[in-house]
Amino acid sequence: MKGVLIGVLAIGAVLAAARFATVRRQLQTERQEVDAAWQEVDSALEERASLIPSLAEALERASPQHGAAVSGSVSKAREALANGRTPEEKIAANSRLSNALARLLELSERYPKLRSDKNFTRLEEAIGGTENRIAVERRKYNESLEHYNSSIQMFPGNIVGAFAGFRRNDAYFQTDPGAAAKE
Repeated sequence: MKGVLIGVLAIGAVLAAARFATVRRQLQTERQEVDAAWQEVDSALEERASLIPSLAEALERASPQHGAAVSGSVSKAREALANGRTPEEKIAANSRLSNALARLLELSERYPKLRSDKNFTRLEEAIGGTENRIAVERRKYNESLEHYNSSIQMFPGNIVGAFAGFRRNDAYFQTDPGAAAKE
């Protein structure tokens, strides 16, 4: 009788360890998916950031006084984006860059000649395309983050996550208030 009980407990321990390993592997995979989704967002942010200085230069040629101020804020925001190490830092830098871009586009409205320039229009369209890509990648990132967070909050992920060091990640990439109106 004692041997049967020990056997049942041993089988239970093996099954629990196997389940623990399976859930841990699943959580690792989900965390890697979040990281991969963030890399796509980051790539789109960098692409857009590389296009904006050309718009700022065109505005600076049209209006040196306004363009210089906008170019300065664009440069600072791009630098913060490039130096950001975490998603939170990059999201904050992107918000500053979006604000600088909005000011740049608002000022460009005052210069019809600039607005009719084909290069300026092409750059503006390219930025619009990258903003669409950012929106798509942001949605994918937020979905993968939501899935990961749900997994570590529900049984058995909450138990395994606590023992294996998985923590909730709240680095959601929200839309800018002004961007929500555009989408």
